[in-house]
Amino acid sequence: MSYKSFERKLAVVLCTLMLVFSCKFTWAAAEETEEFDAGPFIIEHVIDSYGWHICGDGDKSVTIPLPIILFDGGHPVVFMSSKLHHGEAAYNGYAMGWGDNQGSIVKLDGDYADYTGHLEEGQEYDAHVCKWDISITKNVCALFISLILISCIFLSVAKRYKEHPDEVPSGLQALLEPVIVFIQDEVITPSLGCKSNKYAPYLLTLFFFIFLNNMLGIVPIFPGGANLTGNIAVTGILALITFVVTTLSSGKEYWKDIFNTPGVPWWLKFPLPIMPLVETIGIFTKPFVLMVRLFANITAGHIITLAFVSLIFIFGQMNPAIGLAVSPVSIFFYIFMGLMELLVAFIQAFVFTLLSAMYIGMAIGEEELHEEEAAMVEA
Repeated sequence: MSYKSFERKLAVVLCTLMLVFSCKFTWAAAEETEEFDAGPFIIEHVIDSYGWHICGDGDKSVTIPLPIILFDGGHPVVFMSSKLHHGEAAYNGYAMGWGDNQGSIVKLDGDYADYTGHLEEGQEYDAHVCKWDISITKNVCALFISLILISCIFLSVAKRYKEHPDEVPSGLQALLEPVIVFIQDEVITPSLGCKSNKYAPYLLTLFFFIFLNNMLGIVPIFPGGANLTGNIAVTGILALITFVVTTLSSGKEYWKDIFNTPGVPWWLKFPLPIMPLVETIGIFTKPFVLMVRLFANITAGHIITLAFVSLIFIFGQMNPAIGLAVSPVSIFFYIFMGLMELLVAFIQAFVFTLLSAMYIGMAIGEEELHEEEAAMVEA
């Protein structure tokens, strides 16, 4: 089959899929009895939750319940999220929060402290947020899944390298080796020189962890669909780890350049410590930038993608004919944004790893790297 023939068949398949999904979404929008609100729909799919939503809506939704683990008054409280019936019921006085406490588990106070039953809409309940909440949420579950996948993939690849060191790579080994070599040669070695082997395990783990979770976030079905790298708590921890590694790797020249910056007038360093203050702030802004960049780019991609899908429901409720006319355009841009997210998934993992390597290299100092390189050459 020629390339042009394959291209035509692929175009026909994509157009057919677009038409099928367009009709499905438009009919669903026309059958909605309540007015569709795009804001809550998008936010619900972007933020974390206590259950893994598969499909459907309301009582007809299919959700994987996850364990809720609380410490209330020093006593552990454990139950499945299905007991709360999508936030519409209480279980032994515990319920999904509302208003300012939305997205958290709350403990009902007063007469409802041990309430088990349906929460009446519009009724006021006194409640307080459970501070010690270590529940297995969707993002936590996605984290465990990604760690299991990464461990299985790289342990199997490492085992094959160990058992067949002289054979030509095949399968996962052939897929991952060019990526590992690319990150090693283009990111780690230029930034860390002779110390690249010391930091390569951390930086490669960082890259593949971010890249895998970026890719899983694009997949709309289980075990994908969790916005793990679009959660600022996760990106913040990754940035914090880089900050700790950078600080522990720093030499005396690094701190000397911060508090006594060379090439700067003396009056900007001692009577008016402007430069030391700016450099000190820079120590903390670097991990902050890492955290915000990954969080913002991944979350923005998901929001834009869901916004295109929402247009079908918005116009479909106005008039089914308008919804049907708009839906092919929305599906087209949905597919386009999906392909863009594939590119962004790699770029953001690459940029995070690159900047982490650069920060660690700057902390070590060029002189120390060059001294070790010279010693290795002489040896």
